[in-house]
Amino acid sequence: MLRDTPMQDELESLFVNNEKLQQIQAYINRFNPIRVMRMEGMEIRHSAILAWLMDPQETHGFGDHFLKSFLAEALRGNSGRRPSALEVAQADLRDADIRREWNNIDILVLSPRNGWAFVVENKFHSVQHGGQLKKYRDRIEELVDLSRGSPQTKLLIQGVFLTLSEEMPEDSSYVTIRYATICTFLQRFLKQESYQISAEVRIFLNHYIEILEVATGMSKELLEMQKLARQLYREHRKVLEFVQTHGAGSDFALAARNLFGENTDYLGQISIGGRDYIFNALSNSNVSFLPLNWYEALGEDTLEWPGCEDWWAGYPLIVWLDMWNNPQKNGGGLKLHVEVGPLADHEFRKGVIERIQSIAEEKKLANIRFQNGATDKAKKFSKFFRNNTANVEDVQNVEIIEDQIKVLLKKFQPEFDAVGSILSEFKRYGKADT
Repeated sequence: MLRDTPMQDELESLFVNNEKLQQIQAYINRFNPIRVMRMEGMEIRHSAILAWLMDPQETHGFGDHFLKSFLAEALRGNSGRRPSALEVAQADLRDADIRREWNNIDILVLSPRNGWAFVVENKFHSVQHGGQLKKYRDRIEELVDLSRGSPQTKLLIQGVFLTLSEEMPEDSSYVTIRYATICTFLQRFLKQESYQISAEVRIFLNHYIEILEVATGMSKELLEMQKLARQLYREHRKVLEFVQTHGAGSDFALAARNLFGENTDYLGQISIGGRDYIFNALSNSNVSFLPLNWYEALGEDTLEWPGCEDWWAGYPLIVWLDMWNNPQKNGGGLKLHVEVGPLADHEFRKGVIERIQSIAEEKKLANIRFQNGATDKAKKFSKFFRNNTANVEDVQNVEIIEDQIKVLLKKFQPEFDAVGSILSEFKRYGKADT
């Protein structure tokens, strides 16, 4: 028997009637028809669901409530825009015509009665097209019959950028709304307006909310399962590392292991492209870590950060890489995420975000940008890298994936260095690890 091969009793302890493992298996195997049909990552399917929710004439039972909430929230805080958030919230949008994939517009919302048109650009994982609102104006005006309103009515056309991340629209005339906000709306609607919707709609929306919670990082259940998985790993590390070493893995995981190490310990130091990082965790879908200078600036492993104890590596910030596939092609892409986490001290969290913004402005780092409202008390998670994707021509080619990971890490070295240079200013907020 090999030296690191688990003993029979070690295997039984993990795989026979292990309650923690059964909980994780139940979570992984939970039924969700959207996931079963492999539609959770398909942008066009999200557009279809959202267009259905926006349509006042559809079967969801919300009337124009979801549509008004969506548009008003996107417009909130954008003074000088027409229509304003208040105008939308008070309007009657029951005449709204919702169109999908019309003239390359993801979702088009037309309200002839009010003389309004909204161009919704939906970005779930894909990159922006950089389209301008002005190119849509003539097409939309041809479509809208304003004779139903005042002859003097001027059509107001507003762009809305819907994003999964903290990405900002390339076209500054667009206003922004995040999928996390959609998730919050739907949760509230199910509680407050359950009497208006059928059981079938309620079941479907619960499934969709679960998809959005996982995609946006809002899933408390996922966080609990991650915590349980870490505990299980600590208790059965030898067995799990044996399974990981000799079992199957995704091509992304194979590429990540080649770069981050086959058996790297939690908080172990690794080097990629001549730069050092501190490893957190690796799965078939993502790998998480910290640049070494961030780790050192935050006191290495001597401090705890209230609010982040069970979040990723337990530090105020995290970096992770993941990959998505294009179901219609063999290709896909990599994305490098950086996020400020759910720090319990709001002033601390606000200070970190504002200081990152200021150092980015000072060093003219355009790829660092937080979304509006990132410092609000209600915010828990704030991503701040943009232009942070790399195409992968063949998602089954480990070497290509490795190369693109290196490309992304090298591209963002100036941003890593800038953030690392200011983090020591916040070391005082850490609590001594007892």
